[in-house]
Amino acid sequence: MERRVALKSMALAVGALANLPAWASGWNKESLTGTGFLSADQSKTLAAIVETIIPKTDTPGAGELGVGDFVQKMVKDCHDSKTQTSFASGVSNLDEQSVQKFGKSFAEAGKDQRLQLVQSLEKSQDVSDRGFFSLLKNLTIQGYMTSEYVMTNITHYEMVPARFHGCVPVTKG
Repeated sequence: MERRVALKSMALAVGALANLPAWASGWNKESLTGTGFLSADQSKTLAAIVETIIPKTDTPGAGELGVGDFVQKMVKDCHDSKTQTSFASGVSNLDEQSVQKFGKSFAEAGKDQRLQLVQSLEKSQDVSDRGFFSLLKNLTIQGYMTSEYVMTNITHYEMVPARFHGCVPVTKG
């Protein structure tokens, strides 16, 4: 490689790294939300579904930790449009089942009613229902287990495990 090309590449890389903090300085949770593909009602239903899958106990539930936004973001960014459409229709179908069975939306239904609907979805013989529930459950667990609260307070994640303490006094024992 020629020296001029290498210097130009290095200068470009340093310039990009220097501008990165300015580019990302406006990012916050509010500016990053709303990037999902579901409507507001579907997002509310999704939050209620993930809260039903992992409810609040002595630790926060999945809904409280924002796992619904995580699930929506993962489906939007990591799955094809067919899966996104199937996922959105799965959320809508569960909400419609709640209205038919209990006369209220899934988000407004009681805890036992929600649990009953989710369990019937899990035991369904319909392939699309099982596929929807499988994707939803896996992403809910992944989102919950990788949330900041769980990683810091429950699993005690360490970025660099097994620290090296080079200057430690040695005692005979």
